[in-house]
Amino acid sequence: MAKYLLLKHYRGAPAAVNDVPMDQWTPEEISAHVQYMNDFAARLEKTGEFVDGQALAPEGSWVRYDGEGRPPVTDGPFAETKDLIAGWMVIDVDSHERAVELAGELSAAPGAGGKPIHEWLELRPFLTAHPTGEECIAHE
Repeated sequence: MAKYLLLKHYRGAPAAVNDVPMDQWTPEEISAHVQYMNDFAARLEKTGEFVDGQALAPEGSWVRYDGEGRPPVTDGPFAETKDLIAGWMVIDVDSHERAVELAGELSAAPGAGGKPIHEWLELRPFLTAHPTGEECIAHE
């Protein structure tokens, strides 16, 4: 089994087929979308492929260490940033092909007008081993 992270972008991903922003949906359209996501997760729970998932608030802050005995440095909130992740889901599947299949299915959640969004989801495998120095250089 391999774990994958599905990232659902609100901004920053390529445009979806049904590209009406969620803040322009009706309450019924939002409810249908959330229900689709919940039903999808429940089905994966039954197959043992669902690990966790959450929606995220649009606001957030950057935080970094600022030295011994000093408080962390923060900057933000940045709700207006170019990239905005709306939520995530972790799945645990037998193959990359299965992860792609599930991501494709999830991208068809309904949006405006009840039509599938066909949004782009970012699919990222969990790192299973620490990269060597040479591998890190190769990715730069």
